[in-house]
Amino acid sequence: MDSKEILINGYEDVLGELEHTLSGLTDEDLSWQPHPDCNSIGWLAWHLTRVQDSQIAHLMDEEQLWTKEGWHARFNRPADAKDVGFGHTPEQVADFKSPDIQTFLDYHKAVLERTKRYLLSMSESDLERPLDEYWHQIPVKVGWRLISDLEDCLEHAGQMAYVRGLRQGKGWQNY
Repeated sequence: MDSKEILINGYEDVLGELEHTLSGLTDEDLSWQPHPDCNSIGWLAWHLTRVQDSQIAHLMDEEQLWTKEGWHARFNRPADAKDVGFGHTPEQVADFKSPDIQTFLDYHKAVLERTKRYLLSMSESDLERPLDEYWHQIPVKVGWRLISDLEDCLEHAGQMAYVRGLRQGKGWQNY
């Protein structure tokens, strides 16, 4: 198994976690916050997909699917490519209105397919390409960016599962 296959498997696992955690939730469950300054399951599902969409689009030097395919309209949000959730206030998180679960999953599947196409198009040496990211003090390469994005997505998927456990108890995880 090469590094591209490992990355693809990791990104596919994020979808599996989303499907499992979102399964059977109500609108109220999606919007529930354990505390007024905590994230809801719906906001976390949106954010993790937005981050992946923005990061992969940046690496590809292409427009995000959020605006290119009109996903912003399905989420009833502005066509703002910078609207990925970074810096959202507790009020903005509380005001987030979740679409139906299928919309979350469809958007994530579209982003995943683009991610997989991108990864399959790469050579191993493409992963070593340096990125000009002024906010990092060390040189960052494409491979590092992909691992960082995947790590972020998996962390947020875990946070979603944790919030669901707070809401419903640990029994929800029974397969």
